[in-house]
Amino acid sequence: MTQERGKVYLVGAGPGDVAYLTVKAYNLLTIAQVLVYDALIDAQLLQCVPDECLKLDVGKRGGKPSTTQAEINKLLVKHCQQGKQVVRLKSGDPLIFGRCTSEIEALKASGCDFELVPGISSALAAPLFAGIPLTDPVLSRTFAVLTAHEPELLDWEALSRLETLVILMGGQHLPEIIDQLMRHGRSHLTPIAIIRWAGTPEQQIWTGQLGNILEQTSELSLSPAVIVIGEVVGLRKYLQPENIYLDEIIRYSQAEPPNQSNPTPQPMLSNFPPSSSSPLPLTGKTILVTRSVAQSSQFSDRLIASGATVIEMPTLEIGPPSSWEALDNAIADLSDFDWLILTSSNGIDYFFERLIAQGKDTRALAGVKIAVVGEKTAHSLKQHSLQADFIPPNFVADSLVENFPDQLDGKKVLFPRVESGGREVLVKELTVKGAKVIEVAAYQSCCPNGIPPVAELALQNRKVDVITFASSKTVQFFCQLTNQIFSHDSDASQFLEGVCIASIGPQTSKTCHALFGRVDVEAQEYTLDGLTQALITWATNY
Repeated sequence: MTQERGKVYLVGAGPGDVAYLTVKAYNLLTIAQVLVYDALIDAQLLQCVPDECLKLDVGKRGGKPSTTQAEINKLLVKHCQQGKQVVRLKSGDPLIFGRCTSEIEALKASGCDFELVPGISSALAAPLFAGIPLTDPVLSRTFAVLTAHEPELLDWEALSRLETLVILMGGQHLPEIIDQLMRHGRSHLTPIAIIRWAGTPEQQIWTGQLGNILEQTSELSLSPAVIVIGEVVGLRKYLQPENIYLDEIIRYSQAEPPNQSNPTPQPMLSNFPPSSSSPLPLTGKTILVTRSVAQSSQFSDRLIASGATVIEMPTLEIGPPSSWEALDNAIADLSDFDWLILTSSNGIDYFFERLIAQGKDTRALAGVKIAVVGEKTAHSLKQHSLQADFIPPNFVADSLVENFPDQLDGKKVLFPRVESGGREVLVKELTVKGAKVIEVAAYQSCCPNGIPPVAELALQNRKVDVITFASSKTVQFFCQLTNQIFSHDSDASQFLEGVCIASIGPQTSKTCHALFGRVDVEAQEYTLDGLTQALITWATNY
């Protein structure tokens, strides 16, 4: 049997955010068998590769242990010769300060097939994110891109005569860069901009002049950064919508990788803040959203629109129950029931799916009143062209019993619910009031097999500020999943120290108290909008 021929793709990842990955780069990631990636690669990109892909972090950061270039070359050759499809993922463009020459020479010497895939260089993207044009008919007819990794090797006399300079890897050498330019004739009034973590939610921008920029940035880490020097920096304030700087209004989502039917990732733009002096309330906060695998990302979108960086961590998988028998029998006898109680969108979806499977439609509910818990559940019901007869004032099951509009004595109630782990209290209280409650399993919820790499990295590196929970099950399964990460860590019980625990309502809070010992934020209105508002209030007072 002939071994499949391997190939190495030297791919540019762009400036960072998954939204700026090329379509070809994304498609290659989805079929990669081996991923060899650098330190500045956005962790979100790691979710684009198949689960079985071997991921090798060979990142190089100044002053930290890193894989040598010779070792990287050997890794690429080794996996290619094993017949693997290898993606060598580099920040920006692979041939702009990407150290690709050595890797290509090693691949060619070993007879390995390879291909270059371009990416958007941060040298071009960072000024754009900051609203700085690199060319202008009057102020900049030329610009030069350079690395200041070894500033002593540069011809500063020649560089000082150019209208616009774009400098990469210059954060640590900023004092020397400024000294050299001013010694060779550049005015201390020359505008300068420093763009750190361009195109990510952590983007920061400092502007000033050669003579005063060091005062603004002293004792700050300026890596990774792109430095722009020249009169075009002064155009920034004129090129923003309503003079609001881009870094104050644009936030990018840590969104899930796009599906095959729409392979081009799209940036998420936040709402404009009310004024340039009013930053978005959740700016600077990284929020981990626990949710079901198939749940929409509308909650994440709300948080992103308020300035947050969002990492999604599915903690629920929803599927059919172990048996349809009980639900099918109840549907066959629908006319015998007085009330149908639906407490979740999942229950609604599976109930109506089974109703149709039994050859019936909504007319079978003509004599049955419907009670739901919450506006979201009511909205799901409307998708089936039905209006709820009763929605309790507080969106919790307990409120449904307390405010029920009908005498329950002798009433027959159908309650399609999750197969296990549902609220026993609801059934008990309805029964106490005289109702005959028929519980049937409509769906099942279980714990996913693992944690997305980006969420795992964020938790391990303590980069999460807030974790949100919208149900007790998400709390329980979150603990189950994270126990797998920290099972060998003696400090595992302390990994949530300093992290805000946010709950959608009292029942979820009760589980948080049981498993975490605390709740820091609880929504006043037990909805996702209410939880969003509670987090905004918390962040404002933090």
